[in-house]
Amino acid sequence: MDGMVTFISGFMVVILILIFALIILSSCIKIVPQAQALVVERLGAYLDTWSVGVHFKLPFVDRVAKRVNLKEQVADFPPQPVITKDNVTMRIDTVVFFQITDPKLFAYGVENPIMAIENLTATTLRNIIGDLELDQTLTSRETINAKMRASLDVATDPWGIKVNRVELKNIIPPAAIQDAMEKQMKAERERREAILKAEGEKKSTILVAEGKKESAILDAEAEKQAAILRAEAEKEKKIKEAEGQAEAILKVQQAQADGIRFIKEAGADQAVLQLKSLEAFAAAADGKATKIIIPSDIQGIAGLAKALTEVASE
Repeated sequence: MDGMVTFISGFMVVILILIFALIILSSCIKIVPQAQALVVERLGAYLDTWSVGVHFKLPFVDRVAKRVNLKEQVADFPPQPVITKDNVTMRIDTVVFFQITDPKLFAYGVENPIMAIENLTATTLRNIIGDLELDQTLTSRETINAKMRASLDVATDPWGIKVNRVELKNIIPPAAIQDAMEKQMKAERERREAILKAEGEKKSTILVAEGKKESAILDAEAEKQAAILRAEAEKEKKIKEAEGQAEAILKVQQAQADGIRFIKEAGADQAVLQLKSLEAFAAAADGKATKIIIPSDIQGIAGLAKALTEVASE
């Protein structure tokens, strides 16, 4: 019975030893993920910086002193009071984008890197704004950002930190200046609104005038076309009338010529022709004439006794 207890006790001790060994072994294996680095110390002194991958350390001798994030980080600092060159106190809050480039320097360079960057940012900002007037401060953000980044990048380099960008998030002038600026912006908006309204009315007037002008041109063009059409119609009418008169004259002359031709073809002699002449004179006598004179040769043919016959009619 005592042997069984001794065996069980020994077995439990072995199991505990194995578990302890596995724990120690697992603690000696370190896997470093992407965008991170481990600063390792041996017996309190800097040993190495482990990058991405699997690493092994000695138990009870080596230890991970600091785990460093290599991603770009953002530090948003509260507004800092600054004084411009023309003695105007304002508050400016900044945003700093930085990245750790040397884990060893970051681990041993400064006690609190974020607080150090904040204080350095405030000091640099006061130095830069102190050389600028209020108007320059409000209109020179890009210049201030560039100067801030250059100064901070040089100052943080011994800490293993690289400053990528610095942005002035907000510039808060005093209340009195804010009111004046708001009134000025309101006046500027009203001025622009008045200009736009005047330009709109001007354009409207121009469009109306152009419309009237175009209408007058179209009316004149239409009247011109109507006059041309009327003249052409009158011309065509006169041409038709002249053609009708000419055609009537031609037909009368043609009838007369046909009558003469028919007489000649019928073989009429001189006596018949003179008789036709008498008929013509008789037709003339039926008019309003009071006297007609008959030629002597017609007198002989007609057997008239007198050479002159006077016909009177009322």
